[in-house]
Amino acid sequence: MALKQLREMLDRKEISAVELTQEYLDKIESKDKTINSYITVCPDSAIEEAKAAQALIDSGNTSALTGIPLSVKDNICTMDVKTTCASKMLEDFVPPYDAFVMEKLKSQNAVMLGKTNMDEFAMGGSSQTSYFGGVKNPYDVTRVSGGSSGGAAASVAADLCAAALGSDTGGSVRQPASFCGVTGLKPTYGTVSRWGLIAFASSLDQIGILAKSAEDTGYMLNCIYGYDENDATSSKNSSGAYTSLIDSDIKRFKIGVPKEFFGEGLNDEVKTAVLDAVEYYKNLGCEIVDVSLPSLEYAVSAYYLISSAEAASNLSRFDGIKYGFRSSLGEDFGELIKNSRREGFGDEVKRRIMLGNYALCSGYYDAYYKNATRIRTQLKSEYASIFEKCDVILTPTAPTTAYKIGEQENDPVKMYLSDIYTVTVNIAGLPAISAPCGYDKNGMPIGMSLIGKAFNEKTIIALCDRFQRDFKEREAVI
Repeated sequence: MALKQLREMLDRKEISAVELTQEYLDKIESKDKTINSYITVCPDSAIEEAKAAQALIDSGNTSALTGIPLSVKDNICTMDVKTTCASKMLEDFVPPYDAFVMEKLKSQNAVMLGKTNMDEFAMGGSSQTSYFGGVKNPYDVTRVSGGSSGGAAASVAADLCAAALGSDTGGSVRQPASFCGVTGLKPTYGTVSRWGLIAFASSLDQIGILAKSAEDTGYMLNCIYGYDENDATSSKNSSGAYTSLIDSDIKRFKIGVPKEFFGEGLNDEVKTAVLDAVEYYKNLGCEIVDVSLPSLEYAVSAYYLISSAEAASNLSRFDGIKYGFRSSLGEDFGELIKNSRREGFGDEVKRRIMLGNYALCSGYYDAYYKNATRIRTQLKSEYASIFEKCDVILTPTAPTTAYKIGEQENDPVKMYLSDIYTVTVNIAGLPAISAPCGYDKNGMPIGMSLIGKAFNEKTIIALCDRFQRDFKEREAVI
């Protein structure tokens, strides 16, 4: 059910917050052994939170999310609940504070069901690099759920929560949303505070939302956005009222379709479904504008250089001394740190730390990292030019649908290239939403993305909502 429907049911006393929470906990118990979308489930605290929420409902003093059961990605700090980043390095880490978004959810008396599985330290596109085992796609458990917020997407797709918080550094909310047939929103950089989000790449990370619909993502964003003095990159430009344009006339919007997103490497079934979505908007009266993003071919290279450089810096704090995993080997200080990091980090994390340090080394900095920042500036300029001609950009979310587990994980280059359609949004700091627009011959969901101007989430939410209301999904048994 939509979040608004759940809110109405709770307020009309058709179901209690405790009963609703218990339903989700029962589903997690019966179904998640197969999917592995959760790392930590919190049945006792969830029921206590539901009881507190019900007391508020009984008193008539409710907020939008009071009593609504949600899941939270396991790189978002939760006081007194383990936050592992799906890594051996933080296997037993219990934060002494809540992230900004958790403070927001608690102020609304939402119910946290648990912490969802992910790629280790959010590094990966399949949610198979987790120390706690990979996540399986609810549509087909032989396929990946996408990453790095694969557990969050799978928990929504399998009805193991009402909605979920994830994080998006290069498509980590949108790509798993595409693979799992749900809606994923990556807000404008700075709209949602990163305070308490364990950093991967600080200039790219943004907390996002996975839900059943565009309207639900807007409903959630209304509850977690806002300026935070603890986050130096937090913006005061966020406007709120993210569902205010829903049901308005969308014929006035111009939709840009960049040719570079429909070239070589795009699966034919994905291409057809996304172009059908373009035709849908055209038939509604939207003006379709052909646009170009020439620097797309350099985006993946620039993204991985920038993100790996920042990851190498951010992850240097995990040394086995202050907190986190500590090796039992090592005869001196240096050996202890080396062994703790070697044993505590997985292969993908090590790969990116090495790439990042290499790019920042004297002699290579100008050739790699500095050039990557120039491409970043160029991409921002190209997006600004496109938005002079149109209001929204429509693209595929991923070049393919969800692939078989084990099919790409051993080929890092192939895995990295699968991010080509999502990384530019993070590089430019723009908002984007992914939603299902079709299914392939195997019944796997196909995702389309709508990219908006900075701080204009309400437009892409409204356009996406209109599409979803008319989109007739094929039956899929999960």
